[in-house]
Amino acid sequence: MVAAYRRIRESRGDRIFLGFVFAFLTFVLATIIYPLIFIVSSSFSSGQAVGAGKVWLLPVEPTLLGYEAVFKHSTILIGYVNSAVYTVFGTLINIFVTVLVAYPLSRKDFFGGKFIVLALVFTMMFAGGLIPLYLTVRRVGILNTRLAMLIPQALHVWQVIVARTFFASTIPDELAEAAEMDGCSDAYFLWRVVLPLSKPVIAVLVLLYAVFHWNAYFDALMYLNNPRLFPLQIVLRNILILNQARDMMVVATEQVARQNLIALLKYSLVVVASAPMIALYPFAQKHFIKGVMIGSLKG
Repeated sequence: MVAAYRRIRESRGDRIFLGFVFAFLTFVLATIIYPLIFIVSSSFSSGQAVGAGKVWLLPVEPTLLGYEAVFKHSTILIGYVNSAVYTVFGTLINIFVTVLVAYPLSRKDFFGGKFIVLALVFTMMFAGGLIPLYLTVRRVGILNTRLAMLIPQALHVWQVIVARTFFASTIPDELAEAAEMDGCSDAYFLWRVVLPLSKPVIAVLVLLYAVFHWNAYFDALMYLNNPRLFPLQIVLRNILILNQARDMMVVATEQVARQNLIALLKYSLVVVASAPMIALYPFAQKHFIKGVMIGSLKG
């Protein structure tokens, strides 16, 4: 009955407009999904098919040779473990610091809050530069350690702004005043009231920080020189560079086969590096959308 009522109410112009909207959205969806399908299909295809450009949609001559070539490197497992450690502990540190900074700034009775917000925003536009940051990390004594991947990136200003806006628009001042009248301390109120009500923005922060740490590349390139500490991104880069260097030294009869293997290896590496974050997103999707909308549009 509802569908019949909508068909009666919709004019010809509305149907034409909706048709254009659906066609446009279908086109956008195809442009986003097709590269992903192509990468996955290429990673399961043979090196000869990938090198010859025969892969368009489905795998050609299906094989797991690309993934075997990736995981035969012992450093891949080390890179996975390191990236997991940096992602888990880095995200925990980020959430802890971000909440401790964002919640006080969301309170109207916090003295100097506006000045601190302006100071934080200033750092988004003007930074000290890479050399001073490197010298600071070395002077502190955490260069070439796991802490070099965690401490310098303990706080991101944009995430603080999103969390602050969420707290200010979601947690009413009357609730804090009532808790204070009942003898509740600020720390207890934050732990037992604010955080349970802030699951959407926490999910947003977890996903943003986790993706950042998992894809961390430049910090590792700048602070680490011990291969046992390299994250997955650096390990995959080194594998590609090593295979390309070997390709330049082989004879012509072997060069084509090695080039095909490298082409296949690239797609397998993309899938290996992207799969964990892609698998994480569906679990945080509902809270992610809600948290982004409230944390960025309100206030």
